[in-house]
Amino acid sequence: MRRPSTHDAIVIGAGPAGTSAALALARRGWAVAIVEKSAFPRRKVCGEYISASNLALLDRLEIGDAWRAAAGLEIRRVGLFSGDTSIEAPMPGARSGSAARDGFGRALGRDILDTLLLDAARSAGAEVFQPCRAVAVERDSDCQTVLIQATGEKSSDEATILRAPVIVAAHGSWEPGPLPSQLAKSSRPSDLLGFKAHFTGSSLPPDLMPLLTFPGGYGGMVLADHGRMSISCCIRRDMLTRLRGSLARERGGHVSAAEAVEHHIMATCRGVREALEQAHLDGPWLAAGPIRPGLRAGYEADIFRVGNVAGESHPIIAEGISMALQSGWLLVQELGAAASGRGEREAAGRRYEAAWRGLFSTRVLAAEAIARIALGPGGAALMEAVVCNFPQALTLGARLSGKTKPIPGLADGRVARGR
Repeated sequence: MRRPSTHDAIVIGAGPAGTSAALALARRGWAVAIVEKSAFPRRKVCGEYISASNLALLDRLEIGDAWRAAAGLEIRRVGLFSGDTSIEAPMPGARSGSAARDGFGRALGRDILDTLLLDAARSAGAEVFQPCRAVAVERDSDCQTVLIQATGEKSSDEATILRAPVIVAAHGSWEPGPLPSQLAKSSRPSDLLGFKAHFTGSSLPPDLMPLLTFPGGYGGMVLADHGRMSISCCIRRDMLTRLRGSLARERGGHVSAAEAVEHHIMATCRGVREALEQAHLDGPWLAAGPIRPGLRAGYEADIFRVGNVAGESHPIIAEGISMALQSGWLLVQELGAAASGRGEREAAGRRYEAAWRGLFSTRVLAAEAIARIALGPGGAALMEAVVCNFPQALTLGARLSGKTKPIPGLADGRVARGR
């Protein structure tokens, strides 16, 4: 076992939540370690859309221009594809921050976004351990130790010990594991499983992001970078089981989960079918989950949770990346004001929890309500009826989901440096 390496903070997970926190801390002069189990670039199950309200934050983190150069076109319309219905309405524009420069959100593949953020954190001074998996967290006096092991081709039984008073859990909520911040595994028929794929050659208008509703699930489509159209969706486990069985009997052989999902969406949603008529799959379908929507504790015993593990909205509102980026930023605002003692860190943790709920609880609850309608009996038909008679409901829903809500703490200059 190697000699322990000491830092001010250890961030477990290099998605948008972890790297936004690590980058902001490193820019403040903190000694930061990032532990990421996967080699980059890597694709993720994710809708890939980022609301315009985040672009001031990306500028603050000094990666805004790089993001703009890589992302797709502005998304100026929101829509609904359900059955034979296709409806659209204006996307609400940004009201503050970078509104003069970026009135609308855009999409960027996670293979590009996550690499961009991690490279920026590394350049800011963060030490990156990748690909490495955190296998244990233990208290060591006023610090905590994180045991990590290499994964992939460099996998071995040798463990490296990292020490820090602050642990930032940014590993997401979908994958169980041995860490105290990871959620227990369970399996229920009502679980929502996530799927995602890229297509090229899609006829989806580049400024439109439609919500998809279909029996047993919901999803979304958006044109991202390099002409790639991203389609992501959630479907109930019991519905997926029935679909696979039915399609296997029809085809006389084994059917994968991804095949069943794609067939189901194409068969039940005309807007998707037309958008993909001349398109080609770009890489394999990805699967993950089950998703765990809800509010959770943001702090416990010097472990600060950001991203999905702190709380998660139904992906139906396309705010996952936004909430991840913003939660990392919120945490740093509180940690940066904390002294080095454990009591001060606990106070910072409680302030962070309050700030997290103040910024995100409304959109989590709104997403829950919309998802319940979409997934309930006759839900898709009800949503169609409402939107057909009141298309502005799409614009209102986008606003309620937080797409124009300003991020606290961005009113002054760049990230403060030093502690």
